[in-house]
Amino acid sequence: MNIQALGFVSFCALATGLATPAYAQDTTTTPVEGNATGTGARNTEIVVTAEFRDANLQDTPIAITAVNAEMLEARGQTDIAEVAGQAPNVTLKQQSQYGGSGMVAFIRGVGQTDFNYALEPGVGVYIDDVYFPTLTGSLLDLTDLERVEVLRGPQGTLAGKNSIGGAIKLFTRKPDGSGRGMIQATYGSFNQLEARGFADFGLTNNLFARLAATTKHRDGYVTQLDYGKTHPDSNVPVGPGTTEKLGTLGDIAYSGARLSLRWLPSSDVEVNVSGDYTHDRSSSGAGTLRYVSPTAPYTTPDGIPFLRGKDGTAVPYDCRFVPTGPYSCDTLSGSGYNPRYITYENFIDNKEPTSQAPFKPVAFDPIQHFNGWGIQGTVDWTISDQFQLKSISSYRGYDTTWATAVDGSPVGSQQLKQHLDFKSYSQELRLNGSVFNNFLDFTLGGFYFHQDGSLTARVDLNYAGLDFIHGPDTTPATSKAAFLNGTFHLTPAWSISAGVRYSDDKKTYTYRRSDPDGHVPDKPCAFFSNPSLGSPTSIGNEPNCLLVGLNNAKGKFKGSRWDYRLVSDYRFSDAFLAYASVSTGYKGGGVNPRPYFGPDTGECSDLPAGVIRPCNQIKSFEPETITTYEVGFKADLFDRRLRINSAAFFNKYDNIILTLSACPGSPCLLPANIGKADVKGFETEITAFPIDGLSLDGSLSYLDFQYKDTGDSGVPLDNVTPYTPEWTYSFGVQYDWELSAGTITGRVDGSYQSKIFTEPLNDVLNTIDSYFIANGRLAFTAPDKDWQVSLEVKNIFNKYYFLTLYDQHLSSGTVSGQPSLPRTWSVSVRRNF
Repeated sequence: MNIQALGFVSFCALATGLATPAYAQDTTTTPVEGNATGTGARNTEIVVTAEFRDANLQDTPIAITAVNAEMLEARGQTDIAEVAGQAPNVTLKQQSQYGGSGMVAFIRGVGQTDFNYALEPGVGVYIDDVYFPTLTGSLLDLTDLERVEVLRGPQGTLAGKNSIGGAIKLFTRKPDGSGRGMIQATYGSFNQLEARGFADFGLTNNLFARLAATTKHRDGYVTQLDYGKTHPDSNVPVGPGTTEKLGTLGDIAYSGARLSLRWLPSSDVEVNVSGDYTHDRSSSGAGTLRYVSPTAPYTTPDGIPFLRGKDGTAVPYDCRFVPTGPYSCDTLSGSGYNPRYITYENFIDNKEPTSQAPFKPVAFDPIQHFNGWGIQGTVDWTISDQFQLKSISSYRGYDTTWATAVDGSPVGSQQLKQHLDFKSYSQELRLNGSVFNNFLDFTLGGFYFHQDGSLTARVDLNYAGLDFIHGPDTTPATSKAAFLNGTFHLTPAWSISAGVRYSDDKKTYTYRRSDPDGHVPDKPCAFFSNPSLGSPTSIGNEPNCLLVGLNNAKGKFKGSRWDYRLVSDYRFSDAFLAYASVSTGYKGGGVNPRPYFGPDTGECSDLPAGVIRPCNQIKSFEPETITTYEVGFKADLFDRRLRINSAAFFNKYDNIILTLSACPGSPCLLPANIGKADVKGFETEITAFPIDGLSLDGSLSYLDFQYKDTGDSGVPLDNVTPYTPEWTYSFGVQYDWELSAGTITGRVDGSYQSKIFTEPLNDVLNTIDSYFIANGRLAFTAPDKDWQVSLEVKNIFNKYYFLTLYDQHLSSGTVSGQPSLPRTWSVSVRRNF
């Protein structure tokens, strides 16, 4: 795209919508912590560190959205998924019930949906420059942050590992010994109870500490009902409880704390050390059943029911358990429950035991528990006026257990209880320098990262005739990198930046499979030599015989990669910077971490015509890569009352890695290289202060995703990657009334997302329709800014929409969804001291 085309695109964007503001730390003023009014919410001098050194956002030739703590508060945003509502071409969603405690993240059509830590995320998450390597645990609370930076496009030579789509960087506040503090209490819908606060204090004249903590609790918003009790005339037996309400899903019970220490042993050295801990005892994620195929199984191949009815016959698994929507035939009425927020799931498999499936019944508690911890240290040494050395060290770990039952019914089609242990260690060194009379600024660095962990699960899949213990599967992995970035200041207005990074990755997979009693399946399915049995899961086969050959099987991946970045930027005036860049990135390859069928089931390509059988799912996939061409500008106009930042990009996206749920044999969750695509789009961001007291902000983005080749993946060329809307826009309006009695601040935010698909194989069943969401906040701040009271309403128009969909209609015949919260309100009281 040429400069003229870019100017036309930006003019159209300006004419049709506003853009997200970029707010961060003010370089000339220090806003009062915890105050979301006045200059603290309207900084125009913005400092970011996207290129390894402090720089004004408007001088940084990268598409960045940055939000400071004051703006997060003004919007009522408490986790990073909410930030995406105002960031163009960024989609962040809470994981579905299947994925547990974590996040789905996509930027410009690049990302990852699978929680399994053996798969690499496509969007890198960083806390104080420390890489957070998994989607699990990445839905981070925004307690006591200085700012959030969202970098769009590949950060192959900057943020580095697996930031092919972009990077999300969170920066916490450093202790300063000021003696300041804050405490805030919140009460709201669904018995929401929250408390958060911080205290900053000095230990000595050069050693400071800061303690920040948060706790939040909220009742669930999806009600579990006992179908047998709510439908007494049906053939469904009643459950073990005494009431028709079994409980709720989507409950939150979360606490977290961070202790930070800052030591200044000399004027040239700064040491920052922090430790954090998260304790989460929430319920299983909110989920409702959206669709059941007319051909969904509800008996074994031998006719044994998954659930035997009151009259002894099989209870069909069909649309009666879909509580609402076009695919529902539920007869519940007059119950007082909102059908959009109910489920008939009881997390119980009452199938009677057989010789092929003897480990019944099965019951799980609906939990989503997470314990996370970490310690990190940063040393900054100013060697001289020209050279600075930075060391970043970290150790992080977590363990999490969660239950999943996405069939949404008392007919036990499928349920899992998964446990993930994870730990990682990283070390990064950077040498910043400025030489030749500041003609060249450079960063030379090295990065080492090691991760290890295990995934263990009870996998109870009646629809597939499997009930086994997955794991503990281990996937130790190591990544090493060296990088060099430099900026040549050719003239006071013109700079050229270049960077290169070499990465080396390796990982080893070890699979373990056993029956729930610990026995390792060691006999191939009798069906393979005696087809008269009907199927590999009919009576006459050993339990879980399809797993034979998987236990202690291994897979390995090893690869290396060079990435580069080249940028030219020119400042036409103090008010206008334009840039053009080309950059590359990658996401690591690997081996399928979740094979359901082992080597003894054979290879599909080896089967004679007409023979149908499951196929070995230990498959490898190559790294995906991207090359991005981008042009953009950053403008501050009318005495900085109007800011316009805009970018247009074109991506060559190759070896795209997506997880297929439709592949030979069922069940299947197979990461595979889908093919290649061309992706183009634009993003415009605007902030305006037309009159004193009034601020406007907004965003508009467009993305055109076009597959060019999908090989034999089965993905049609007219499909798009998951969680990739074509259009998004947002706007915010804030006004501060300065009164003698205090300040009243009113703010309204709105965001729109066009339709998205949640699976690589796009289908009407995995479509989330377009929606618009509006939030509002009204706050009163005392004149001395010691007290603040606020009222907040989210989802003002009570829009019903889905955050995620889990589409298994090609395997188990079901689609479940995670509905959003309905309209909620909350009242908060804050005390600053």
